[in-house]
Amino acid sequence: MAGEAQAVREVARRVAAHRQREGAGFIVRRPFPTIGLSYVDPFLLLDEMGPIDYGPGEAVGAPDHPHRGFETVTYVLEGEMEHEDSAGHRGATGPGAVQWMTAGAGVVHSEMPSRRIREAGGRLHGFQVWVNLPARLKLVQPRYQAIVASRVPEARQGGASVRVIAGEALGARGAVQTQLPIDFHDWTLEAGADLTLPSPADRQAVVYVFSGAVGLGAGDSELHEGEMAILGPGDAVRLRGPVRGAAGRALLLAGAPLREPVARFGPFVMNTEAELRQAMVDYQSGRMGEIARTARLD
Repeated sequence: MAGEAQAVREVARRVAAHRQREGAGFIVRRPFPTIGLSYVDPFLLLDEMGPIDYGPGEAVGAPDHPHRGFETVTYVLEGEMEHEDSAGHRGATGPGAVQWMTAGAGVVHSEMPSRRIREAGGRLHGFQVWVNLPARLKLVQPRYQAIVASRVPEARQGGASVRVIAGEALGARGAVQTQLPIDFHDWTLEAGADLTLPSPADRQAVVYVFSGAVGLGAGDSELHEGEMAILGPGDAVRLRGPVRGAAGRALLLAGAPLREPVARFGPFVMNTEAELRQAMVDYQSGRMGEIARTARLD
């Protein structure tokens, strides 16, 4: 009710990201999944791609591969990624833009650094997040949302600023239409910034710091670059900038846990082993289609 004190979420667990090779050989910094932390319901994966500077001919990505049963989110900070899928979607995701793909019943997908970066080299930095789908939506029709940078709303309060990909913060609402309520925010916190945000008590929240340092909670907890915090119960998140020095930057992700069985194998995430086997059969038999390449992406 209005006027009641907010219960600030404290750091329940601190996780250090590890480096791992993915796709055709690119390196990601990954806080989960890892040994001892398979997923943070409803989020299945969080990868930071780069930052990396490629020379001519060095850039690699994730060529044709299938997905079923969840959503993939690509958020680009620097550089450009090209996307194609078997449902006929294709395009480029540049700095500040988002590609939110609901794989649902199944899709074959390709995501690569742009032809310009592959041929001439360049810098690439961004994120990929996997969001689980509940059993009732596992086989929903695939959907693709491309949100250009100019459609990602921004807001500022004091020394804190945010880009809202999904959900709401500081009065700004993200353009992505999510299957379930999801918060996906990119926060920049200057030295001395201090703000408390409402956070629905039924959602699981994590904060991943990818630049500088960010303070969390009512105490003096501080995360540094490459660290993620799983936040405990409450109905508010308190974010603070560093005491001094360069601004900290972090992703805030929150969503209601599905609390359903998770059966996963590579690019398939279902509820049972039988559903996984069916997904593999459907992919191998061509029921998920293939990417039709009639022209090269520019």
